[in-house]
Amino acid sequence: MTGVTVRVPAKLNLQLAVGPPRADGYHDLVTVFHAVSLFDQVKVEPAGRDGVTVTGEGADQVPADQDNLALRATEALRAAAPDRGTGTVHVTISKRIPVAAGLAGGSADAAAALLACNELWGAGLTQPQLCEIGAAVGSDVAFALLGGTAVGRGRGEQLTPALAPATQYHWVLAFADGQLSTPAVYAALDRLRTARPADPAGSEVAVAAEPDLDAALMSALRSGDAARVGQRLTNDLQPAAVSLFPALRKTLTAGLELGALGALVAGSGPTCVFLAANAERALELAVSLSGAGVCRSVARVSGPVPGAAVVSAG
Repeated sequence: MTGVTVRVPAKLNLQLAVGPPRADGYHDLVTVFHAVSLFDQVKVEPAGRDGVTVTGEGADQVPADQDNLALRATEALRAAAPDRGTGTVHVTISKRIPVAAGLAGGSADAAAALLACNELWGAGLTQPQLCEIGAAVGSDVAFALLGGTAVGRGRGEQLTPALAPATQYHWVLAFADGQLSTPAVYAALDRLRTARPADPAGSEVAVAAEPDLDAALMSALRSGDAARVGQRLTNDLQPAAVSLFPALRKTLTAGLELGALGALVAGSGPTCVFLAANAERALELAVSLSGAGVCRSVARVSGPVPGAAVVSAG
C-alpha cells in the first residue's frame, strides 16, 4: 500500500465542567463533545524516516518535529503493535481547523494518523484499541476517532456515546485574530477561582467543585430542540479565556444580539461558537458576524458528524 488518507473533524464542547487541579496538575473534567463538519485531512505514506509536512490554516504554527501530535501518535501505535509490520512514515497534514483555537485540531490530526497507520500497516486494531492508544497521546484524541456526540470524563478520554437522536445542529464559528494556550487558560481559571470572593453574587466563575454532567443539557439533546440546547451551553473555562482575551466578550455579545440561540467559547478558546435555529439562520448569522468586525473570519458547520474516517487507500 502506497498511502492512506483520513479525514477528521473538529470538536466543540457543549458542556465543559472543570474540577479543581489534581496532584498531577491536570483537572478532572466532565464534557459533552460534539464533532462538527470542519475537517483536517491527513495522509500517511511509507518513507525512509518519520517526518511531517503541514499545509493550510496556521501551518507555520504547527510543530514539524517529534513534538507534532500526529507523529507522536504514529510512534505510540508502533510501540503498541510492534509485530504488525510497522515502518517509518511521512505524515502530510492539510489543515482547515485553526491552530490553538479550542477546536482540538492537533488531537484530530493525531487521531487521523492513528487510523491511517492502522490501515497502512494492516495492524488490525479495533476502534476501542485505537482510542486507548490515542488517550495516552492527548485528552481529545479518542473522541476524534469516535465522533458524534459523547460524554467525556477524566481528562476527557473516558467516553460514552450520548443517547440522543440524529438531530442536525447548525453552528457558526467565529475565529479570533489570535490564539490562546490551553495551559495558560487553565492556570487563569485556577487563579480566578482562588481570588473568588466568599459571596460572589453575579460572578461568572464556577466554584472548583467536582464536575458533574448537566442533566438538562442531555435532556435537551434527547429532545432535538435546538433552542433548548442553546440555553444549556456552558464552559467553565470561558471566564478565564475572556480574562486573557477580552475581545471575546464583544464577539459573544454580538452573536447573541444577532439572534444566536446560544453562545460560548470553544474549549480553551479563543474561537466563539454560536448555535443557529437552522441552516438559513446560520447563513444570516455568519454574514452578520462577518460584517460586524468582531472576529477574523467565520465558518458555518453542522454536527454531529462521524469521527476520523479513511477516504482513500492505495
